[in-house]
Amino acid sequence: MANVTLKEIKARLDDITDKNDPYWETIKEDKRVGVQKLVTAWEKQKEKEWQLHARFVELCTYETELRKQGYTYIAGIDEVGRGPLAGPVVTAAVILPENFYLPGIDDSKKLSEAKREQFYEIIQKEAVSIGVGIIAPAEIDRINIYEATKKGMLAALQNLDQQPDFLLIDAMKLDVPYPSKSIIKGDSKSVSIAAASIIAKVTRDEMMRELDKEFPAYGFASNMGYGTKEHLLALDREGYTIHHRKSFSPIKEMAEENRSM
Repeated sequence: MANVTLKEIKARLDDITDKNDPYWETIKEDKRVGVQKLVTAWEKQKEKEWQLHARFVELCTYETELRKQGYTYIAGIDEVGRGPLAGPVVTAAVILPENFYLPGIDDSKKLSEAKREQFYEIIQKEAVSIGVGIIAPAEIDRINIYEATKKGMLAALQNLDQQPDFLLIDAMKLDVPYPSKSIIKGDSKSVSIAAASIIAKVTRDEMMRELDKEFPAYGFASNMGYGTKEHLLALDREGYTIHHRKSFSPIKEMAEENRSM
C-alpha cells in the first residue's frame, strides 16, 4: 500500500459504506500517519451518518406502522407561534412520500436556522402535498390561542391538494373525518410532524422578518414576536401595534388602560 497516495486512498474511502469492505480492512493496517488520520476521520464521519440514519428510522416508526395497515397519505400536522406576544400562529400539514429520506430532520426547534431553511427547500420539493394555515392576532384575540391553533390546523388540512387518509397531530385533537392520532411532542417522534414543524417555522419566521421591516423598533427579526427584554422595552417605549395580541399580557393590560382613558 506504500505506493498508493493519500489522495487515492481518500477517494476510495469516500465510496466505502461498510466496515466489512475488504479495502477498509487493508487500509487500517497502513501505518502511515496520514492514512491513520484518514481512517479516524472516516470512522467519525460514518458513525455520525449511522446515528443520523438510526434517528431517521426511529422518526418513521409511526408512518411505517400505518403503511403496514394500508394507509398511504399520512399527514403530519404541527403549529408554530402559540406563545409569542406578536404575529400569527402558523400551522402546516405535510404528506411525505413513502421513499422520503432526510437524515438529520427533527423538531424544528432543535435545528439551526440554516439547517431548517435547507430542509424546508427539500420538503417543499419532495412532499406529496403541503398545506399551511395562518391565523392573525385579531382572530387569536377573538377566539383564544387554543381555538386559533385548531382553526389553523384545519385550514392547513383544507389547503392540502391531496386528501389524507390518516393524520398524525402534534398534541392536539381535531374534529375531522379522518382517522388520527395525537402525539405529545410529536415533532420529535414523527417524521411527518417534524416536516410540518419545519414548514410552519420557516414560514412564520419569514413573516416576522417582513414585519420587522415595517416595525423595526420591536426586533421582530430576532425575537420572532416572543417577549424578550428588547421586545418588552419597545412595548413600554412605543406601545403595541395591530400585530400584537391584545389578549396576551402585558399587551392586555396596556389595551385595557387605553380603553379606560
